[in-house]
Amino acid sequence: MILTFPHLGNVYIAGKAFLEELGQEVVPPPRCSSRTLEIGTKYSPENICLPFKVNIGNYIESIEKGADTILITGSCGPCRFGYYSVLEQNILWDLGYEVDMIVFDPISEGLDQLKEGLSKALNINSYKDVIKAGKLGWKLIQKADYLTQLSNEKRAYAIDSYEVDAIMEEYYKNIENTFGAEKMLKLMDEVEYSLKNIPIDKSKNPIRIGIVGEIYTIIEPFVNLEVEKKLGHMGVYVEKSLTPTKWVKHHVTSFPFGSKEENMKYQLAKPYLSTLVGGHGRETVGSAVYYAKQGFDGVIQLLPLNCMPEIVAKSILPQVQKDCNIPIMTLVLDEMTGEAGYLTRLEAFVDLLMRRREERKVGELLFGC
Repeated sequence: MILTFPHLGNVYIAGKAFLEELGQEVVPPPRCSSRTLEIGTKYSPENICLPFKVNIGNYIESIEKGADTILITGSCGPCRFGYYSVLEQNILWDLGYEVDMIVFDPISEGLDQLKEGLSKALNINSYKDVIKAGKLGWKLIQKADYLTQLSNEKRAYAIDSYEVDAIMEEYYKNIENTFGAEKMLKLMDEVEYSLKNIPIDKSKNPIRIGIVGEIYTIIEPFVNLEVEKKLGHMGVYVEKSLTPTKWVKHHVTSFPFGSKEENMKYQLAKPYLSTLVGGHGRETVGSAVYYAKQGFDGVIQLLPLNCMPEIVAKSILPQVQKDCNIPIMTLVLDEMTGEAGYLTRLEAFVDLLMRRREERKVGELLFGC
């Protein structure tokens, strides 16, 4: 059994090391590219959301490298993600790819189903080994997310923000030839040291933008056209409302009560959206309110075309913008999104936030308010 899984931001780093610690053979999905999207778009239903199409491209590229078993998490509720595994396996079978798909359903859907999926995928000999590998995997997820956020911070303050890109690109290349959790952690420590030693301008007071929206489009750089990097080169400090670490904390390590941060966001969303609408619609609304209360200059919502939960959130965000006095821009992404127009919108939004900050300074000087 040769395992693979969808490419989702930094998750592949921890997933690869975790499975290797358990003695499994892994073909990590190649980093998403134009070829990935081209393959996925060709074989997916036209009106399905962008993450589905990229997943299909991920699987086919991994199968070409020898993978024969796909691991994927399940879901519940209105979001179509719960149907991904069934649709994706049928597409792959129709294309002649004889692969197995193992689904890790949420704990809320039944512990027996989850145990069955884990036992089949991990070839468990000892739960002690799984716990040990799991702890290392959890450490890797947290470290990977920390490096991503550290790189966002450094771009905003660096004298030369492109130094950050060079370090991170070398890091991603080295991951492919690094095996096992311990070696991966050592590589991450080296990258952290390099990032922390980039010269910065401490006098800078960067614009701060919170990224909210559907989790895949927030986390996967290829899908969001490297929005964190683009904003960073404009001198913007970027923070994401959702990361793999936050997801695991809320759905796994804090189950069944949920993490303190996400529960707080549910409360912030309650005046606007009190019920579950699937996906991360409620989290989007709550996170926008949260960033306004934290004094951020603006919020950007990212969503794939046709994402129902985010469409619901999008219809509510204008009221949040009005009540919380914070500019909010929505960017809808699909395979037809053009980078030039996308970049123009980001630049215009950042210009607006800068002018708004300057106007506030003038108001404070003239009127003391």
